[in-house]
Amino acid sequence: MTGQPILLNSCARAATAAEARFRINRTIAPARATRVVALDEAAATVVRRTAEGQWSNARFFTQAAPAPVAEGKRNVADVVLRSVDGSESWLSDELVAVDAAVMVATANDGAAVASAVGDACTLRGIMTAGLVLAHGQDTRLAVAALRPHARVLLVTEDENDVTEVLTALRA
Repeated sequence: MTGQPILLNSCARAATAAEARFRINRTIAPARATRVVALDEAAATVVRRTAEGQWSNARFFTQAAPAPVAEGKRNVADVVLRSVDGSESWLSDELVAVDAAVMVATANDGAAVASAVGDACTLRGIMTAGLVLAHGQDTRLAVAALRPHARVLLVTEDENDVTEVLTALRA
């Protein structure tokens, strides 16, 4: 018995009831609640530009300057974040009902904030991602600051990768 090649769009054109029963009839899951935190000034510029896009359920932050750190619940550091609109809030409040946290860095200036975000997300079971924007610079210190706190780490020259990662996360 010879088989016919399976085309990439074969499932979309299922013709019989037997074939159609394998079709997924559910809608794609809704947007995920995502928090994006810039860890230094150069990253803050990129995050502010990214925040201008159309996002369903993403909020964008920079660290408040200076970034006050306080012992929060469960002895985990809590930091003050500044939204791109200028309002301030505690990291612990921003992580309620969040699915993913994305940290963006160009240097290791935000190592303390990266540690606070990583620890808080680990306790809550929130996925963390880190993006290090190289811009032709040595990124070893930024990578070293993010690596222990990001389950996924991307080093890139292209700031549009921030948008691509958020799109992939359905932010």
